[in-house]
Amino acid sequence: MNLPAIAAALLITTLMTGCVSGSKIRSDYDRNADFSQYRTYNFYTDAGPESTNYQSLFSQHMVAAITKEMDARGYVKSDDPDLLVNFNAVLRDKTKVTTRPAPISYRGYYGYRGGYYDPWFGYSHSLATETHVSEYTEGTVNIDLVDVKKKKLVWEAVAVGRVREETLRNLEQAVMETVPRFFNTYPYRAGEAVPIYSEQ
Repeated sequence: MNLPAIAAALLITTLMTGCVSGSKIRSDYDRNADFSQYRTYNFYTDAGPESTNYQSLFSQHMVAAITKEMDARGYVKSDDPDLLVNFNAVLRDKTKVTTRPAPISYRGYYGYRGGYYDPWFGYSHSLATETHVSEYTEGTVNIDLVDVKKKKLVWEAVAVGRVREETLRNLEQAVMETVPRFFNTYPYRAGEAVPIYSEQ
């Protein structure tokens, strides 16, 4: 996946602010995990969508933005962490096909009726339909927190939505605006057992 594609996968605020129909952040956490035991963190060595041995600008910005969010919640970066952070982004080309009854036109084949009468109710209007095909790109972005000792996922946030061209224009700003929206769904601070907010 090249850099522009990864940038698009972020979806900037388009995905997060509901500008795209049906897009939202979904998150969940392990209710059985003892979050009061988590005070330190670090990143998986191969965190991010790269398949090469270098870290793309996307991943560099993601690490910086996630670090800022973790630090703000009292977590300390460590070489011997309680939590490991992983993240990913992927794009998929999608095709949407919709079929609907076509507007009745008396100028076409049925013009001989001149608009004076409609067909009887047993007649199927479905014979006259319009099919619309639209192609778009769907992006998915994940951020995971993993319990190092148990090697178990304890929190995840996922966003899925359509990608717009304007998401390619400012990658760093896109990351810095998007990542906090993921962490707005994270319910804990470092070393605390009581969630920041109550579940709705």
